[in-house]
Amino acid sequence: MSNLFDAMRISSLSLKNRFVRSATWEGMAAEDGSCTQKLTDYMVQLVEGGVGLIISGHAYVSREGQAGPGQLGIYDDALIPALASMTAAVHHAGGKIALQLAHAGCNAAEALTGLPPLGPSVWEGEKGSRGREATLEDISRLVHAFRQAAERAKRAGFDAVQIHSAHGYCLSQFLSPFYNKRQDAYGGSIENRARIVLEVYDSIRKAVGPDFPVLIKMNAQDFVEGGLSAEEMVRVASLLEQAGMDAVELSGGTAHSGAKLSPVRVGKLESPDKEVYYRQEARLFKEKIRIPLMVVGGIRSYEVAAKLVEEGLTDFVSLSRPLIREPHLVNRWKSGDTRKSTCLSDNQCFKPAMTGKGLYCVVEAKEKARAKESQ
Repeated sequence: MSNLFDAMRISSLSLKNRFVRSATWEGMAAEDGSCTQKLTDYMVQLVEGGVGLIISGHAYVSREGQAGPGQLGIYDDALIPALASMTAAVHHAGGKIALQLAHAGCNAAEALTGLPPLGPSVWEGEKGSRGREATLEDISRLVHAFRQAAERAKRAGFDAVQIHSAHGYCLSQFLSPFYNKRQDAYGGSIENRARIVLEVYDSIRKAVGPDFPVLIKMNAQDFVEGGLSAEEMVRVASLLEQAGMDAVELSGGTAHSGAKLSPVRVGKLESPDKEVYYRQEARLFKEKIRIPLMVVGGIRSYEVAAKLVEEGLTDFVSLSRPLIREPHLVNRWKSGDTRKSTCLSDNQCFKPAMTGKGLYCVVEAKEKARAKESQ
């Protein structure tokens, strides 16, 4: 059997295989961000499908950091009981789950929060300026919000937390010179731009203790002119490794990277050579960094996933959209049916989430409806 099904560890966390469900937005939380039974059932389905580690959808750590409707929240103690019910259900099914801690920065949904978006700098776009530049007091408050969120996650029974520092959200904006125009200790050099990320990690580590796994998701690069480069990514990863980070997940792109280079690129990947969006960046990472690496983006074939591990380009294989189409994909592959994922990468799955129905594969639903009609 492929080494994809090796038992693995991240710090104190034991995992049954190398497959990770990469965080996405499910659109299944309640209006206040609380966990619902529908979202819990969805997570249990992923456990039953064979995923080694589930990373939850991005959970906003403070109210002004909400990115969209139906997004999971972790900004208040009142949200803990429903989250605890979810982790209990996941554990009962034999799974492991991490909570992704997030803040949308200047991409926050002001129409939902009623609060002005907050980022490293005012965002000057084609449609005018957006958000406000965080003061030093705001930064301190933001770091504390991540710390409190991690404490809540641990109390709710999560097995780990992941800091969301990718895709042009708040911490990613601080890392990126495309967004970050500051002239103080949080802007300029890559060490300065990474300062808040390291402060968030240090604050979380002090809160959860030395043995609780803390992960981070960050961009391989931003794919925008003047954005975070692959070389800078490696430098940030080195700083995080020195600080004690337990694992890194590499993704890439932002809302301003264009459809072809966004985090959720559209287009069917016809051949293995077109899979794996961040292969070269993973190679750079592995040349310099020793902590465990997860790679997400464009992985659709069993053979491609296995080769990534065999060649030492990643320790874990992260999947997102393929598991929306096929929650039991990992078990299918394990059973010997190693046909390619049937995901078409068309992003239709996000449309029902926008209307309050939650995330699901629209193509699969249509196929089932047609099959039922033909019976």
